[in-house]
This record gives sequence, structure tokens and C-alpha cells, in this order.
Amino acid sequence: MKFFWIIPFFLLQGTEAFLMKNAKVKLCLQASLTNGNLLLEDCNPESDFQDWSWQGDSLMNHGTQNCLSVVGPDSVVQTSLCVSTGYTSWDCSDSLLSPLGRSPGYLVANRKGVALSNVRGLKAQWQDVTNRSVCEKKVEQGRYFPAALASTRVYDHTAGNATLALGIAREELEELLWFFRREDPSTWNYSVLALSCVAMILGLFLLAINIVRNRKRKIHMYGEAVQTAPDVELEAKQALMAVQEYSPATQPKQEPVPQDQRSGEVLVQWKDGTVTPLYTERSEDAM
Repeated sequence: MKFFWIIPFFLLQGTEAFLMKNAKVKLCLQASLTNGNLLLEDCNPESDFQDWSWQGDSLMNHGTQNCLSVVGPDSVVQTSLCVSTGYTSWDCSDSLLSPLGRSPGYLVANRKGVALSNVRGLKAQWQDVTNRSVCEKKVEQGRYFPAALASTRVYDHTAGNATLALGIAREELEELLWFFRREDPSTWNYSVLALSCVAMILGLFLLAINIVRNRKRKIHMYGEAVQTAPDVELEAKQALMAVQEYSPATQPKQEPVPQDQRSGEVLVQWKDGTVTPLYTERSEDAM
């Protein structure tokens, strides 16, 4: 159940913060981290020590996580723990801030910083950087957060401890709020950036390996094709020669027999090209 309310706190922590600027001196209220004193400095929206927000009836500084309070018999205005016994609740009306539960007085700006006074002029009026009353910020705060969170404490009869209406101890809730408000996301951002760079380098490395392997495979296939080409060409030539050898067109032609040659007669072809019969036929008269 507690985490259900932590998420709205975390999402709205940046939108609820505002600067407290005095209407007279035009300077912003700034908390000190060391001693809890309050100063009036030039307005700086980037400074957490000038960021304030309403927590119920309390004004909490985002830089120190302490609340604006009235301490001691001298009514010194400074920051202290929000769970302290000092006066940390403030009534806001017409841009005037007055502490609840004590004699009337208003928060005013002076040379030393801030103090309580009965003056109701511009020195006692507090605005944000857009000149809107800090009381309007309190009203807007009530729209975002439930009334249970605006009430700081309820009494638990069984446990006898002060707890929030959600059932969470105030110390535990403040610790969780501190974690979500002060957590630095730089480590996470740098980690994601480093992982992205590693993934990109790994992808480029795998791409280069794939390109080299494809190139080697193509070179190997080309080499095998070059080696097998002469053998294929030789086989093709041998097959062509074999076909031509047994082709009827290449068979030697038989010389025609001279017309005057008779059957059984033997002819002799001499070197000079003349052809004569081997045996001359004798005439019957000669015999």
C-alpha cells in the first residue's frame, strides 16, 4: 500500500516545488545546509536550497529536507526537522505567513534574513517567481495529494504511536521521500550509455566477421571454379574429337576404280603418279 503513494510523490516532486520570493526586496528565501539559518539571495531556480513545497501546513525545503519553523523563546525563524517539537505549521492568507499555535506574527524580510513581525506590508508578502502567492501553491498542493497525507499524524490506539493515515510511520515515509527526491540518476544513465556502446561495438564486430567470412567463401568458390575449368574444357575437347573421329564425314573416301580396269587385275601406282597393271596381258596371237 505504501508504494502506491510513493509513486505520486516521486512524479510530483518536481512540479510542487516553488521559490519563495519576498514582494519587497525581490530576493528568494534560501536555506543553509550547515546551521539551518535562512538567507535572502538572488532567485535561482536551479538551487535545491531555494525550492520549497507544502507538506500539509509545513513548508519543507528540498535541499535540506527540513521545515520552516520558529525555534526558542526568541522566536528565531530557521529550518529544523519536520518532526521536531518546534512550530513548523504555518497559516497562509493573502500572501502572509504566520505560525500556527503561537502569538500572532508574520514572516517578514529584514537585513539579516527573515524574522517574525506584526508588519503586514510588502515585506511580509511572499510569492513565487511568477508573482503568484505562496498560498495558491498550498491550494494546488491540496488538489494533488489526498487529505490523508495533509494530516500529519493520527493516533493509533493499539500501538500508541504517531502514524500516518496510510499506516506508514512518518520516519519511514520521510526516508522514502528522501530517497526518491535525492536519488541521482547519473549512475543509471551512464550505465545505460555504456551498455549501449558495448552492444554497438559487439554488433559492428559481428558484422565485420560476417563480411570477412563471406568474402573468403566467395574467393574459395572462385578458386575451385578456376581449377576445375581446364579439366572440364579438356574433357569437352576429347569428347568432341571422339565424335569427329567416328563421324561418317571424316571417313576416308575410296578411290573409284578406273573404268578400264578389269576384275582381278592388279594395278601399281608408281612414284611419278602413273598407274600400270602389274601383269601385262599377252595377246593370243603372240602365243
